[in-house]
Amino acid sequence: MDIILREDIDKLGSRGQMVKVKDGYARNFLLPRRMAVMATESNKKIVEQERQSWLRKEATVKADAEGLAKLLNGVTLEFARKAGEEDHLFGSVTSLDIEVALAKKSFTIDKKKIHLDEPLKVLGDHKVTLHLYKDVNAEITVTIVKEV
Repeated sequence: MDIILREDIDKLGSRGQMVKVKDGYARNFLLPRRMAVMATESNKKIVEQERQSWLRKEATVKADAEGLAKLLNGVTLEFARKAGEEDHLFGSVTSLDIEVALAKKSFTIDKKKIHLDEPLKVLGDHKVTLHLYKDVNAEITVTIVKEV
């Protein structure tokens, strides 16, 4: 069965692309979830209009993310935490802590976009990557100092 995808689907295709799939997969999964439409002439025109609209919207969102990345690059956040011997923290600095600190500096960033492999548990400077959009990243510096 030929269908036109209305959104990107891993291992199948991207938005607006016409693909051939098994009848059951189309009828039972893709079509009921409105992830695809049947490949008719009228649907081709409608999906192409949706695709053009989506591309314009995505370009705007990406431009906004790039502007935000320029503002965020070079931002330094400082945290004072209790630390024991060998500069290990009793607690840690998490993505939630970074989100709150950025909010105090008037940046609204979701904690899911803050990429930490694990919470920061050592004093010093740490580079933290923020994934703002598909290919748009910003890097901030998180400084952890010993609480007096």
